Amino acid sequence: MSNLNLNHWQMNRRTVLRGLGATIALPLLNAMLPATARAAAEAAANTPKRSVFLYIPNGVNTLTWQIQKAGADYEFSAPLQSLEKHRADLTPISGLHHPMVIGKHHNCEKVWLTGANVPGDGGPFRNTVSTDQLIAEVQGTTTRFSSLELAIEGNSLAWSRDGIQLPSERNTQTIFNTLFGVEKESKDAVRRRLARRGSILDLVADDAKRVNHQLGSEDKNKLDEYLTAVRQVEERTARANSWLDIPKPQVSPEEAARLRRKLSMAEAGEYYRLFYDLMVLALRTDSTRVITCMIGSESQASGIPEIGISQTRHGLSHHNGDPEQLRRLTQTDTFLIEQFSYFLEQLKEHQENHAPLLDTTQVLWGSGMAYGHSHGNANLPLILAGGKALGYQHGKHVDFNLPTIGAYNMADSMAHYRICSRPVDGDARLSNLLLTMAQRVDVKADRFQDSLRPLKEILA
Repeated sequence: MSNLNLNHWQMNRRTVLRGLGATIALPLLNAMLPATARAAAEAAANTPKRSVFLYIPNGVNTLTWQIQKAGADYEFSAPLQSLEKHRADLTPISGLHHPMVIGKHHNCEKVWLTGANVPGDGGPFRNTVSTDQLIAEVQGTTTRFSSLELAIEGNSLAWSRDGIQLPSERNTQTIFNTLFGVEKESKDAVRRRLARRGSILDLVADDAKRVNHQLGSEDKNKLDEYLTAVRQVEERTARANSWLDIPKPQVSPEEAARLRRKLSMAEAGEYYRLFYDLMVLALRTDSTRVITCMIGSESQASGIPEIGISQTRHGLSHHNGDPEQLRRLTQTDTFLIEQFSYFLEQLKEHQENHAPLLDTTQVLWGSGMAYGHSHGNANLPLILAGGKALGYQHGKHVDFNLPTIGAYNMADSMAHYRICSRPVDGDARLSNLLLTMAQRVDVKADRFQDSLRPLKEILA
């Protein structure tokens, strides 16, 4: 048998375009690559790139939280000990802040992913688009859900391009049914309902145009916000219709029974892990590639009875230096990190193309506040995990405080609290990190809000 030339269609890399007396060399094209190289390039382009954002409220007990050494040979502080097994897959980051938010604590959770400017005079606040939604515009075009907005307690972290907060879902049974459940209505019935919704939206939009010229500027702004929400419903309606003929992923009866359990904060550990399991399954089935989860908001975060904590996190964070309050706050910090460690473990356990799911999933865990008692919102507690296939290099503590202060003096609590109230490095901005995360998943942006540069410190 004669040898077959499997690359007979391969274009020579020296190919040029000729015409009108000029020659132009071509850039490297897929057709110039050998079959194996092209297949590898296509596989890389088609590999899902995932993002998860997890928010905890009211900061942490910074005196027990703070890692005191930068670099690879750092030691995890007491609340972070359960992350030791994930050391090679994560980067604790110290010293970042949102310049536009410093001293304006009541908007921490609202601007954690947006970095929007918060008026200092108590004036009206208008949010901007959140990082997750910029990512969803790129990575959410081929999945059933462009993004998934969840909340264990509180509201959504996600904001549209027009600064409108997207709704979040808190009921785990509803989340499961949305992702994997059988529709209660037939496809024809759902289509009729979606068509009726579309017709109503059309009528609303037409009527809005008619009355718009009769309104003052303030009312026009309100109407614009309303119509923005209408457009988002239209988009979701069209998306839902397009996916009606595509079956939802199948889940085994045993798995479905486990994930449909009705739990509450009375069983906080199981309840948190149920949310994390649903997130992992949503990513595994490629139902979505972008997830935000409000673990708790500044005003809504229950106690944790199973570890003996009855006070709300907001109450604990306003400890006034009381040793017992601080001890309990550290307990809740430890508990929250243990649940986060469980999530990372599940992402590592599940394989995709012979690699852990965590390798294609970048996860940001943290808060928009550092020191809750004085509402200090510099030196934010942040942990970036996963995403090795996206170009991250983990295994070290990145600290933007230490180059300036040299060392932490944890014996002087007031000195440390000042670091959490005013940034040590004004250029160390959370928006730099958010820009980096967006760029890692193909968002074409050179800047995000007040960012100055991508964080080269976390890249391979």
